[in-house]
Formats: sequence, C-alpha cells, structure tokens
Amino acid sequence: MKGFDAKWRDVPHFINGVTQKIWEDRHIGSLRHHYAPGLIVRSPASVVMDNTNVIAATMATLAEFPDRELPGEDVIWCEDPAGATEGSDAFLSSHRLISWARHTRPGMYGAPTGKRLAYRIIADCAIRDDAIHDEWLVRDQSAIVRQMGFDVVDWTRDLIAREGGPDHCVRPFTPENDVAGSYTGRGNDNEWGQRHAEILNRIMAADMEVIASNYDRACNLHYPGGETVYGRAEADQFWMGLRAAFPHAEFRIEHVIGRDDPLLPPRSAIRWTLWGKHSGWGRFGTPTGAQVYVMGISHVEFGPYGDDGGPAIRNEFTLIDETAIWKQILLQTGAHD
Repeated sequence: MKGFDAKWRDVPHFINGVTQKIWEDRHIGSLRHHYAPGLIVRSPASVVMDNTNVIAATMATLAEFPDRELPGEDVIWCEDPAGATEGSDAFLSSHRLISWARHTRPGMYGAPTGKRLAYRIIADCAIRDDAIHDEWLVRDQSAIVRQMGFDVVDWTRDLIAREGGPDHCVRPFTPENDVAGSYTGRGNDNEWGQRHAEILNRIMAADMEVIASNYDRACNLHYPGGETVYGRAEADQFWMGLRAAFPHAEFRIEHVIGRDDPLLPPRSAIRWTLWGKHSGWGRFGTPTGAQVYVMGISHVEFGPYGDDGGPAIRNEFTLIDETAIWKQILLQTGAHD
C-alpha cells in the first residue's frame, strides 16, 4: 500500500485499525491525520465537512456512549486507479461494523436510558495518503431508537424540536445539499458485484421473481431496525415494502464492488439511492407526497445452493436510516408539531 504507514498490511487492516484507534483507543486527535482536511462525510442524516467537524461529532458520540466498541465484520474493497497519485495508491472500502454501547450520558438521543445497544453501520470510504478523503455512511438509527424504547416517528419528531424546530434543524442528506468530493469512481467490474447489481435492478423494476431464483432458501437477512430474519419471503417483504412506498422514485446504483478472497465467500457491496415522492403504501405508511431521498448500502455473500445448482445470496446486510426518511416526511407534511 504505497503512501500508507508500513504497519498496515492491507486495506481491511487499515480500515479496522484506524477505527479502533480513534473510537476505542481514544486517539481522537489522530482524525487530523487519518481524515483529510476538507473531507466530506455524507450520512442520510446530514452532510458534514472537514475533519474538525468530524472530531466534534466523534467526541459528542463518545460523551453519550463512553464504552462504545466497533468491531468490524467485513471490509469489501477495490482499487481506485483514478485517485492514485505518484506517492500513494488509492482505494474504496465498504466497511461493515457491529457497534455496541450503553447509553449512559445525555446527548443527541436525549436523556440517558441506560440501555445496552447493538446495531450495524456500513461506511464507504475513499482512502489514499494514509487518510480518508470521502465517506458515505449509513447507521441503523431505527435500531438504536427502538432499543432505547422509543417509537421511531415520535423520536424523530422530538429530534426536530430539540434541534430548534423545522426552520433550524439539521437537514437530511439529499442531492440538493450534496457536495462534490474527490472520489469519482464507480467500483469494479468483478462478476459478483455485477450479479448483485442485476438482482437489485430487477427488484426495483418490480421483477420480484428474482428473489426466488437468486436467494438461498435458507438465506439470513439483516435489515433496518435491527431485524434479523430468514428466507425468501422475508426478503420479498422488505424489498416490496420499500419499493412500494416510493413506486415512482428514481433508483440508482451509485457504486459496486465485488470480491472473492481466501477464507471468505464471494461477496458484493453496493451503495444505491432512491429519489422521489412518498406516493405509495408500504414501509412508511400512509402516502404523503413528500419528496424523499434514500441512501442505502447493501452487502451480500453468495453460496452454492441456488435452486438451479448455481450461486445464490446466502447472507444479506442492507441498511437505510429510517429516521432520516421520517424526518424528510415530517418536515414536508407539517407533522413535526
């Protein structure tokens, strides 16, 4: 890894190591090195610019969750030839983590509940020169809120009020407030990423039969709200409910990585978006007509037990931030009061 500290063996070692160094070992100041000045962190909840603001957000989270740990489940990555410089290689990593912590201090989530939480995060990071330069992050906020004992819509309504009301609250990430960053790659052309992309495109085109033909009968599925379910019917239910809520929204695959590594199953990471009106009955209840942006990241692992004897999705991890979706709906419908 040219341009990176020699202690890092590879991309997963760098990504997992930097995460542990910052969050668990408390080297928060190292963000000045490992997060480049002027970087952009896009999450469904907001767009944060520059490493000074990332430092502030990190300290606020650790103040609220002092014992937070973030072990990595997987890093699915690809090279970024266009981003490489004479002094450094460049890569895009899609990092899936489990985070656990006890909510013992007041903060963004309100008064301390004392609840022990566990939830997933997926972060796509563009890296070079031993630092992160662009990031797209999805945190399972509805899993956090539900484990604290709150209703997701009520909590989101309260968040708007605590942030100063509809005219002053933090605006969710949409194409209208996005900021162009230095990473312009689209991933790689590995066969597993292309297979995954075809499946998602067919699902979003209402070809739901693709689930029966491309998911293992015993598939393990991990969805927003901390849901872990099993089988093709549950995959159908999740994707049908999401697409039905936004039936005319534009679906875009923003980034695709496929990989096949030793000791791991063939796998894929896809970042995707929906942009359009909440005009249908589905996962988000009564249609409101609100213009909504959904940024999702999906990881899948393939196994050998498709009905035709070929590959099929054995494990799926899909995250969206349901609180950011509800925030957009509440702000536009006036239902925030």
